[in-house]
Amino acid sequence: MMTLSDADFHRLYTYIQSHYGIDLSQKKQLISSRLSHSLQAQGYTSFTQYVDDILSGKDQSMVTFLINKLTTNYTYFMREEAHFQFLINTALPAFTKTHAHDRVLSIWSAGCSSGEEAYTTTMYLMEYFGSQYSQWDTRILATDISQQVLDTARNPVYQESSLEQLPKTWKNKYFIKNKDGSYNLSPEVRKNVIFRTFNLMDPIRFRRPFDLIFCRNVMIYFDQPTKDALVRRFHGATVPGGYLFIGHSENLNKENNPYQYITPAIFQKAMRP
Repeated sequence: MMTLSDADFHRLYTYIQSHYGIDLSQKKQLISSRLSHSLQAQGYTSFTQYVDDILSGKDQSMVTFLINKLTTNYTYFMREEAHFQFLINTALPAFTKTHAHDRVLSIWSAGCSSGEEAYTTTMYLMEYFGSQYSQWDTRILATDISQQVLDTARNPVYQESSLEQLPKTWKNKYFIKNKDGSYNLSPEVRKNVIFRTFNLMDPIRFRRPFDLIFCRNVMIYFDQPTKDALVRRFHGATVPGGYLFIGHSENLNKENNPYQYITPAIFQKAMRP
């Protein structure tokens, strides 16, 4: 295993944190153990060479590879189902009134990984609106820093075990079974999600503010100042009355949180007076 010096480790984690928000300052052993074999296979003879290439910024795929190696792109359908119950019982009834004139919902899955969150949300939207669904624009923006996971999300193939949390009727309604026993999503579900690469450290300058932002189990990789700054950017990109959903294992800084606490892992931007 190649040796990661303190100097190279410091150069690497400060670069990743300043450019991508991910805090690797306590992950020296993890970096060394998870990257050594791959780097040697790529022809590197030292971490110094590798860190030099990362810091050059010439090849974004190198950073994507690094982040994929050191973080967990783990997700599944209906993860943290309480959020979706809140969506159909509270959020959507309110949104259908406030958007009765334009019938447009603006939803962002930030740090979407392989897409299950955005696709689950789409299925709930279809169930909620029923025969009226085609009259609404519910397209979801799903972003991630990793092009690799986005490629998987755009063309997903699922095994039977991946669909265990879904109602059986949904499996028949929204999936197409292949001859080998795997499943594809129906075209109608897939076309409702727009995948884009996006670095959460960047300014949020999308065309319109969001009614709902999902950023679940993403900020666990950020230190507190980075998390606070991101939440402020989210707040600026949320419509009054809109919601931010975070992971149940996460929390927001009570002193600096611009959102109002609603229920565990759900926050709302105050309505204008």
